[in-house]
Amino acid sequence: MASIAVFPGSFDPFTIGHQHIATRALSMFGEVVIAIGNNVDKQAMFTPQERKAGIEAIFVHEPRIKVSIYSGLTIDFCQSVGAKFIVRGLRSPADFEHEMHIAQANQMMDSGIETVFLLAHPSDSGVSSTLVRDVLANGGKALPFLPNANLTNNNYPKTI
Repeated sequence: MASIAVFPGSFDPFTIGHQHIATRALSMFGEVVIAIGNNVDKQAMFTPQERKAGIEAIFVHEPRIKVSIYSGLTIDFCQSVGAKFIVRGLRSPADFEHEMHIAQANQMMDSGIETVFLLAHPSDSGVSSTLVRDVLANGGKALPFLPNANLTNNNYPKTI
């Protein structure tokens, strides 16, 4: 049985940094589920369905990547899909500090699910969904921050 990893996030929008983390996770796990959750602290620019369609377009030729929308706790979603790993990308020490606390809470809720941290590629360390939303909201061109497949689907504004 191949190992399943969940790569959770709001992915609003899915950036080149997210793409690189998901692709690298494939070298370690049999299946990667990109799990689109709702972050109540963020104002969404795209609907979960738009995000899902955009991510599926990026990985259309990679059958080992699945894309799901979920609500509730990530640890509960992991249990529902049989995942034993959570993948998180780290761009900075601040990301580590934040993610470490979440990983420890998840460990307390289910010690059978491990969190794996992958360091962002140096070229991706300044790229965040927040940055991309800001660029888009202000009429800027977000092309350098988005995976190529997003350029051909209709889920993103024409300002890209």
